[in-house]
Order: sequence, then C-alpha cells, then structure tokens
Amino acid sequence: MRARSVSARPVMAAGGRSWFRALALGVSFLKCLLIPAYYSTDFEVHRNWLAITHNLPLSQWYYEATSEWTLDYPPFFAWFECALSHVAKYFDPKMLVIENLNYTSRATILFQRFSVIFTDILFIYAVRECCRCVNGKRAAKDILEKPTFILAVLLLWNFGLLIVDHIHFQYNGFLFGLMLLSVARLCQKRYLEGALLFAVLLHFKHIYMYVAPAYGIYLLRSYCFTANNADGSLKWRSFSLLHVTLLGLIVCLVSALSLGPFVVLGQLPQVISRLFPFKRGLCHAYWAPNFWALYNAMDKALTIFALKCNFLDPAKIPKASMTGGLVQEFQHTVLPSVTPLATLICTFIAILPSVFCLWFKPQGPRGFLQCLVLCALSSFMFGWHVHEKAILLAILPLSLLSVQRAKDAGIYLILTTTGHFSLFPLLFTSPELPIKILLMLLFTVYSFSSLKSLFRRERPLLNWLETIYLVQLVPLEIFCEIIFPLTPWKRHFPFVPLLLTSVYCALGVTYAWLKLYVSVLTERISVRQKAE
Repeated sequence: MRARSVSARPVMAAGGRSWFRALALGVSFLKCLLIPAYYSTDFEVHRNWLAITHNLPLSQWYYEATSEWTLDYPPFFAWFECALSHVAKYFDPKMLVIENLNYTSRATILFQRFSVIFTDILFIYAVRECCRCVNGKRAAKDILEKPTFILAVLLLWNFGLLIVDHIHFQYNGFLFGLMLLSVARLCQKRYLEGALLFAVLLHFKHIYMYVAPAYGIYLLRSYCFTANNADGSLKWRSFSLLHVTLLGLIVCLVSALSLGPFVVLGQLPQVISRLFPFKRGLCHAYWAPNFWALYNAMDKALTIFALKCNFLDPAKIPKASMTGGLVQEFQHTVLPSVTPLATLICTFIAILPSVFCLWFKPQGPRGFLQCLVLCALSSFMFGWHVHEKAILLAILPLSLLSVQRAKDAGIYLILTTTGHFSLFPLLFTSPELPIKILLMLLFTVYSFSSLKSLFRRERPLLNWLETIYLVQLVPLEIFCEIIFPLTPWKRHFPFVPLLLTSVYCALGVTYAWLKLYVSVLTERISVRQKAE
C-alpha cells in the first residue's frame, strides 16, 4: 500500500473550510471554558515579564531580579510581552507593577487567559496550511475519514497543548504556530518564507534550536543545491551562491534585529547567561520521561542496593531529591554525575544519524519531517534540564507523518499516549483531575479510532506488546491518584508517583524514538523519490 505524501499542492477544497472553521471554533470555546481552571507559577512568570517590559528600559530587562522569575526568553518574546502589556494596562494597571508579586485579580486572569486564546489564531492558521499540504491519495466518502480532517483534529485538539497552555498556562500554541507555518512553507517550496519564520521563532524561544539542524540541512540540500542527478545523488554544480546569500541575509538580519540592541549596550553575555542557565541542574522540577530519568532511577536503585550491602556510608549520601519539585544542581551517588557538556555531546551524537539520512537519503518534505521529529526527540532524550512539556516539540510535527503511513501512525500513538500521560503531574489539584482524565481519554480514543480507520486495510498499528504497555498506564494512574495517597508512604516518599510516572513513560518515549530511528535508517528509497 502506497503511503500518502506531504505535497506542495493545496488539497483543502473550499467546502472543507466549513468543517475546519467548526473545529477551530469548537476548540476555542473549550479554551474559554477552561479559564477558571488551576494555573501554575508560569502565570506569575508571564505577569512579571509584562511588568518588566512595560516599566523598565531595554537596558534593564535582563538584569531585573525583584522576582525569582527573571526574564529568560529571547528578545523577540520580551517584545511580545511588551506589546501585550500595552493592552493589559486597560484591564488592570496593577498587574504591571513589578513589586506586585503573585498578583492575580480577576481582570488579570481574564487578560492572561484570553491573550493565549487570541494568539492561538496563528496556530489555527498554521494548522490549516499544514492540512493543505497533506496529499491523501485515497479519497474518503466520509469527511471524518479524510487525512486532512484527522490531522486538523490531532493538531487543533491536541491534549498536551490544551492542558499546558490553557490550564497550566503558557504561550506554546503561538510558538508552535510559527514552527508549523514554517514547516508548511517548506513543504510548499516557499523556502525563504520558511527560513524567515524559523529564524524569527528561534528568537522567540531558543528551545527550537534543537531542530535547527533539520532546517539547515534541508534548506541546504533542497534550496541551495537546485538539482539532483538521475539516481538521486547531489549535483554539485547546481550549488547556488545566490540562494546561500539570501538565507544568510535572513539569519543575519533577524539576529541583528533581535540581539543588535544588546550588542550595542554590551549586554549580550548577560542575555546569554539568562537564556542558558546551566546551574539549574540536569533535570527539571520532576524528571522528564527521557534517558536521564532512567539514568537517575538506576542511580537510586544502585544506591539502595549499595546501602543494604554496606558498600556506601549513609552519612555521605546527599539528602536532596530531584523529584521533590526543586530546581537545583544534583550529584549522583553511584553512577557518574552528568555535566552540561556530556548532555551536549550525547544530544549531538543522537541527532547525527537523522541529519545524515536527510542529506544522503533525501525524501523531500517527508524526510525533512522525519529528521525534525528525530532531532526534537533526541534533544528531549539527552538534553540538559529538559522540561516535560518539550515532548510536544516531537508530538506535533509527528502528527503530520501519522496520517501518511501506518508505520508512522503506530509510532505516533505510542509517543503521544506516553508523552501526554507524562504531563499529568503538571495538574495536581483535585478539581482538574476529572478534566485531564476526560480530555486525555477523548483525544486518545479519537487518535486510535481515526488512525485505525484510516489504515484499516493495512496491518494493525500496534503489536500485542505495545498494546499491553499502553494499557498498563491505566493501573499506574489509579495507583498514583487513588491508592498511593491513602498509604503511609505518602508522608515519607511523596516523590514516588512522579518517579513511577516519569520512569514508566520514559520507557515508552525511548521505544518510540528507537522505533522511528530504525524505520528511517532501514527505509528503502525509490529512484523517483531520490530524484524528487
């Protein structure tokens, strides 16, 4: 069965706009219903950034430290906060007072929540452009079975993005909108637009630099070299100095616009120190489900074993726990402690094969998306101080691949289910428990049913072992949310639910990463694909 492809041709007919508009309005209404929900400390983080950028001159933005939540995003995001602050003053001027720490009036809550919903318009537009790039070879009679419809639901109604932005509180939808729009432009062969959008994105949030190798190699291979040989190998004489110059100009101009003022002020080192705070430690507040979660768990297991065998002195073991919710430096007890340089080397090695595949086994936009997802997953697996929310950087672009090929759909289901489940501890308050379970169930059931229907003529998307692994998430959630709080362990070992969730989900994320890598490395490319 031939896989669907990512195409530059728009395939959303005019009649399709009505269902897309309904999906967008429906999810926007849901976001409005979530306004009264719990919000995290990120709410105060962004309120403080509004106050800083509104009241202080540019020269003090990256020095202000009245609050512990100092400005640590790139300059474009700071200007974004500054623009929002000029609207915020009409809602409640007190939210813009720097000294008003943890200020949360009703007007402040409404403004912050609606600012996220409003800026999601860019995300909605980007999803529409991505849907226009999906070329479904087999036409479905039912609109619900069309690849474009399924992709729109998987992106617009993504469970992780909903809870992270509209309950926990952040502006990821706006940023992912920039990324997906840049992906769509590259798929449409509008290379300069795609490069510009991604360059701007990097200066909004620097975490996207992890997928920069995919963009760089793809633009070099597809835009700077303008032709291939008949067998798909690169035609070196087709190198275009003009195209390289244009890409260089885009990068330099965007960087100058963002960082130039701080270079003039002599503050670039201060900005860099805020953007890359290596003293925060290897892991975030709780372990993201990656390789280091497994590494840390192994260290703790070996520590317990060594204590029982009297191989270690209990008095010399650090009391700090990385699952206690603290952001701090941490020294491993038995295994070697990990440095930022070690994580950088591991990440580079993990990304390298995907980049080589993109160069030597070009598959057009689909190959670019595969490389992008692998870069995102590799950085999530081995990066320094990885946030659990960063799994969305791999899940969202993988959605585009999931509606094209059954093998990618299976990987998507594993990664999405485990990745979304790992976000559950973000919402730890009782009123949000039924909300997160219901939204997770709805999205997961739809993902499985829609993709199974889309590829019903092909082999099952998951094997029996993968199915058993995912089903075990149900008893894990029951234990963490219902059984464990009733046990005496809760007082002495409060970190156990976080530990179990992170480690169990890390197994699924690692498996999905390896399975996608094996798929990409072993895939055979037809002569026609190489030529394209």
